[in-house]
Amino acid sequence: MSQPSNLFLSLGKPVKDEYGRSVGKIISFATTPSGKFDTAFIELSDGRFTKQPIESLTFNGADITLISQIKSRASVFCDQIPFIWRKDQALKDLTDKKKIPPSMYQELHSNFNTVLSQLRKDAQILLDEAMQGITRCEEELSVLSYSVLHLELEHEIGKVSDDTYRASFATLQETIRRCSNEKNDLESVRSKLSNVLLGDAPKMPEPKLPEQKTTVYMEPVIEPAELPEPPVVVYVKEVGKAGI
Repeated sequence: MSQPSNLFLSLGKPVKDEYGRSVGKIISFATTPSGKFDTAFIELSDGRFTKQPIESLTFNGADITLISQIKSRASVFCDQIPFIWRKDQALKDLTDKKKIPPSMYQELHSNFNTVLSQLRKDAQILLDEAMQGITRCEEELSVLSYSVLHLELEHEIGKVSDDTYRASFATLQETIRRCSNEKNDLESVRSKLSNVLLGDAPKMPEPKLPEQKTTVYMEPVIEPAELPEPPVVVYVKEVGKAGI
């Protein structure tokens, strides 16, 4: 969304985050020598001050929104890392086709590797921040769930009036919704960064092994030998002469 022509009209106006939570209010702006707005100075709700790049703020009439730094930085990494890797691969292809000398390839390849290495380190730091944010949201959601439970109990036994119960319940539900939305965004960031960090390196094809002939060893079949028929034994009873 385009910025107002005179951002100084936003001085003193409230700033909220993407989930509708109050951040603070605009105190001042810093500009470049050419007059371009560069930085916004914000007084936080707890009295502290912070400065944010002007690109992190969106202006929609009286509504000023501070965009999540984690989401915007993650978007940059998810674009830059695959882009640099593709350029490095294209450089290798040109070298393989002998369109550029090896010395030039080595120089540019080294530069690409240096940039990629730094991008990976920064992306890993941001990934850790996203995971910490997810843990924080989970802890907050757990506390909010117990808050709803105790509110229900106190209302059930008559210690909390119906009007107070409805107002408190609506506030808790809105807080839970905001926290859940933030957690979902952080999980999306974690997933995208993890995929980029795991997928930015070239995947080497698995070596193709030569086809091996399978030799089947057959056990020799032994035919049963033909045994001779058992001899027939004839017993002859000797007859004595007296019997003639």
